Amino acid sequence: MEVVYSRCAGLDVHKKTVVACAITPKSSGGCHKEIKTFGTMTSDLLHLSDWLMARECTHVAMESTGEYWRPVFNILEANFQVLLVNAHHIKNVPGRKTDTKDAQWIGELLMHGLLRASFIPPIEQRDLRDLIRHRTNFIRERATLVNRVQKVLEGANIKLAAVVSDVMGVSARMILDAIVKGETNPQLMAELASKRLKDKREQLIQALDGKVRPHQRFILAELLCNIDAIDETIERFNQQIKEYCSPFEQAVELLDTIPGVARPTAELIVGEIGTDMSRFPTAEHLAAWAGVAPGNCESAGKRLSSKIRKGNNNLRVGLVQAAHAATRTKGYLAAQYHRIAARRGKKRAIIAVAHSILKIAYYLILRQETYQDLGGDYFDKQKPEAIKKRLVKRLQKLGYEVLLTQLETASPTLA
Repeated sequence: MEVVYSRCAGLDVHKKTVVACAITPKSSGGCHKEIKTFGTMTSDLLHLSDWLMARECTHVAMESTGEYWRPVFNILEANFQVLLVNAHHIKNVPGRKTDTKDAQWIGELLMHGLLRASFIPPIEQRDLRDLIRHRTNFIRERATLVNRVQKVLEGANIKLAAVVSDVMGVSARMILDAIVKGETNPQLMAELASKRLKDKREQLIQALDGKVRPHQRFILAELLCNIDAIDETIERFNQQIKEYCSPFEQAVELLDTIPGVARPTAELIVGEIGTDMSRFPTAEHLAAWAGVAPGNCESAGKRLSSKIRKGNNNLRVGLVQAAHAATRTKGYLAAQYHRIAARRGKKRAIIAVAHSILKIAYYLILRQETYQDLGGDYFDKQKPEAIKKRLVKRLQKLGYEVLLTQLETASPTLA
């Protein structure tokens, strides 16, 4: 096979060691392979960089193994063209699995140009992405703590969640604080309700008639304390993310115009895909990379499965949440959801809407335009005759005789 990179190296990365295989050309023809093992401390990785530079390597490839590739990438990205590749794409021949052979195999694939590099965003985007992902983790931890609060309340015969929509809302939080302080009178606690919750006073009195034991008050106090601490942490993350988002602020504002996409989701999308859409040839490539596009599995001319493949899990989760929010609007995305859900089911419909949101985001960033909704009647306008026949047929099945009269559209008058 043709040699694409004459001087390259393959790395087999582990927690404590990195096995490197440098491939260089011989003067007499062929190639020379040199293998050496390094540690993963910063000083060891600097020694690895010097070792590769001494052999005039230009390209380095390694597998994306957990988080262990990050320290290696941080050291080598300044001096080499580093390719981070999917481990599933470069499986070695079974029965030949050693660290040395893995590094050699990666180097040989790289030498012949058979590796496809994973998407590694620039440093500014990576910093923003790390902040957003950690904020998401804290939000999940908060949700877990809120669920534990509800579990404690149920154990104490307090049915607060059956009356209020958010047990951590303003009124519910005042009631929880009263329970922690030892209040047992349901009437007095129901008086703490504010705004629209006052209309449910009688239901609140019944829901708060429980038996809270001392150890349950202690547990509630500790859980509420942890929730308050996480709320403060999330707010600090929001401020930090806002600062790091300043170079991408225009893209965030454009994405915020999409139905179902709030600012946190817009920040998530920008943090994961960036603003340089040239990295993705088409919107379909981006959707496949994110894991919201149908997979391809065909054999003997038969399509076997269209299950979505693995992609960027963080981005996919955010898109699915935005899709759920978009289904509650009255625009194009909601119409798409109801149209597909009736035929294929709700789960497939949500993935389809998430796919559409990501494609819309791609074109908004690429064209620097705000979102223009096609309208909730977009699909009805595409095939009006088919819709007319379907509705007439349904009425006829119900025993009605249908007579249709075409209404004349009023022509505009000229002043």
